[in-house]
Amino acid sequence: FQRCVGMDALNSLHSTTFEIDEKHGTDYHKRFLEFVKMVQKENLVIGGAMTDPKGDRSKGPADQDDPDLFTRIVDKDEKGIYVSGAKAHQTGCINSHWIILMPTVRLTENDKDWAIVGAIPADAKGVTYIYGRQSCDTRSMEEGDIDDGNAKYGGQEALIILDRVFIPWDKVFMNGEYEFASMLIERFTCYHRRSYVCKTGLGDVLIGAAATIADYNGVPKVSHIKDKIIEMTHLNETIFAAGIASSHQGQKMKSGVYLNDDMLAQVCKHNVTRFPYEISRLAQDIAGGLVVTLPS
Repeated sequence: FQRCVGMDALNSLHSTTFEIDEKHGTDYHKRFLEFVKMVQKENLVIGGAMTDPKGDRSKGPADQDDPDLFTRIVDKDEKGIYVSGAKAHQTGCINSHWIILMPTVRLTENDKDWAIVGAIPADAKGVTYIYGRQSCDTRSMEEGDIDDGNAKYGGQEALIILDRVFIPWDKVFMNGEYEFASMLIERFTCYHRRSYVCKTGLGDVLIGAAATIADYNGVPKVSHIKDKIIEMTHLNETIFAAGIASSHQGQKMKSGVYLNDDMLAQVCKHNVTRFPYEISRLAQDIAGGLVVTLPS
């Protein structure tokens, strides 16, 4: 479940750590590769934590009234660093094994303490999760299996609070190199917006369900029903096409990994902000009122 954010973090860090080392003579890339080996060997789920609460959007991290509105380094010793702050809108973090903390905005020299990338166990000391409820989420604990969603493997969101969380040096992949924050964010965003192509899998399920309901209702060959299913398929495959095209147009980076095409990745994301809603609306048209009034 929900490995895409961790995958995007790993891909973007591969090239970014390489280029930080190239400029500063650090060994972040070597540390990062050792971490990836552990992830692959143990088949770990990684949560990518980029989004900070941000506070006053007109100000950078160093100018906020509360410095913890962006995750920051609060202490260091010979063993590692300590960070405090928060990460918001974290889908899948609770069922991840490790969390990678990353900056979320372009940073300046005044923001060095906020230029931090590091990996922490999801249950590290000082980590608190404030769980986000979902509508009908208690149905999965009740008898019956109607309308309880993906009860065993479904997603959730949480706000992560970080209170002097320790990160050993071998799990630190950026430490004050503020000028590379925007590079990391842009590359992560490029990968992640292409990753939205996964929504076409959900679309396939919904299209299949709508077609099945049309069969049950005895109207699979009615023209307006066929038109709706064709339109649903067209929208779904348009999302898929943009994502695949973005990958196909990728370019090789200095570290050896490939970065997909940024413009096509943005188109993929833009499509996902619009098309799934129309696909759902058409599915409701085909299904009729029973999908809303079905007894629990």
